[in-house]
Amino acid sequence: MRFIYTDLPFPPTSDDTGNRLRFQLELEFVQCLANPNYLNFLAQRGYFKDKSFVNYLKYLLYWKEPEYAKYLKYPQCLHMLELLQYEHFRKELVNAQCAKFIDEQQILHWQHYSRKRMRLQQALAEQQQQNSTSVK
Repeated sequence: MRFIYTDLPFPPTSDDTGNRLRFQLELEFVQCLANPNYLNFLAQRGYFKDKSFVNYLKYLLYWKEPEYAKYLKYPQCLHMLELLQYEHFRKELVNAQCAKFIDEQQILHWQHYSRKRMRLQQALAEQQQQNSTSVK
């Protein structure tokens, strides 16, 4: 299967469904980039050797803008999108061990991030409770 990219916008429609569809498709695709196994799949099938596909990845960098990034459920996809701009990274993704390493690093990040965030939230709640009792 060959990826076909065009940077021409969807034909405008009166109710803007074309733009909405494009937004949804690009949002879903960008978020798929957070999955190292999917990146490995794309690399093994040669997508990262296709200049038009690489240009498409460059085009998708607009998702880093706050007005678009707020819709992302998996923010690590932006980091992967940034890394995909580098040819060396794209070449390494052919190796399944590389994808496995990235996957493991993401898991470790989320484990530590969750713990740290819980501690920060607890500290904030305690501080707010102390502030509310001292005001009374």
